[in-house]
Amino acid sequence: MHIPENYLSPQTCGVFGVAMVPILVHATRKVRAEVPAEKIPLIGVAAAFSFLSMMFNIPIPGGTTGHAVCGTLIAILFGPWAAVLAVSAALVIQALLFGDGGVLALGANCFNIAFVLPMVGFGVYSWVRDRTSNDLLAAGVGSYVGLNAAALCTAIEFGIQPMLFHDAAGQALYCPYPLSVSVPAMMLGHLTMWGAAEVLFTVGILAFLKNAAPSFGIETGTATSKSTIVPAVILLAVLALATPLGLIAEGDAWGEWGAEDLAQMVGYEPAGFSGWEWGAIMPDYTLAGLPDFVAYILSAVIGIALLVLVFRLIGLGRRTQPDFG
Repeated sequence: MHIPENYLSPQTCGVFGVAMVPILVHATRKVRAEVPAEKIPLIGVAAAFSFLSMMFNIPIPGGTTGHAVCGTLIAILFGPWAAVLAVSAALVIQALLFGDGGVLALGANCFNIAFVLPMVGFGVYSWVRDRTSNDLLAAGVGSYVGLNAAALCTAIEFGIQPMLFHDAAGQALYCPYPLSVSVPAMMLGHLTMWGAAEVLFTVGILAFLKNAAPSFGIETGTATSKSTIVPAVILLAVLALATPLGLIAEGDAWGEWGAEDLAQMVGYEPAGFSGWEWGAIMPDYTLAGLPDFVAYILSAVIGIALLVLVFRLIGLGRRTQPDFG
């Protein structure tokens, strides 16, 4: 679901980049107003769950892969606007450090994955919970619908590119696949395997936190303690050590091929693919000289550390540091 560099036109990237500015400003204000200062660093921990879930690539027949996001999970724990900030932070780190998603496409990726997904997911979660009083069932349904809403937005953004941007010969300048291809191709995996993975991650982590760290979320008061943070840290460590399982999946996610692979599939390389490319420090979560599984775990640790640091600084900026002692 991460849109790579050059699949969207600069105009499309610009529109989504501009659109995300007021969204992120509003999200920041809502978090500062609604989330107790003591709980803001815990949003970083929740963001780390999202970061790690996106490292577990899951294949489907046909050679494409996908992953969970856990955006609805964060919305349930801390509110949808906190989820917007948390997932956006994860996407920025993925793009800048690991080349996972385009830097120019960050606005579009944040809109789809960090805004549409948790907003839709939380809305459906609230609707189901109000009618069933079953948090886990509501979380499963909400997370499934939220992920697929984000996938549909991504498919539409891919599919309108050849309609709007093509040369005199009719060849697409950016993504070459029309809506008739992009929508079914994107939705097939998300309606099946990756939607199921989103439900599994969301419900599994939520159930664990409810039992092992019941004061983790925003609706459980302002108090934080070691009993709140330690179980979450243990689960993060387990998931980080397990991330190399994502290396088992072969192939790329749909719409995330390199220029050469795309040219082989459609018979030409879109002219826009000769554009700007960001040089990530650890592309695809690898590092020269390290075995891939070690680099994957290192990437997970770096991602966790940065996300926790970012939200700890936000918490400090608001009032005081949380006391986990």
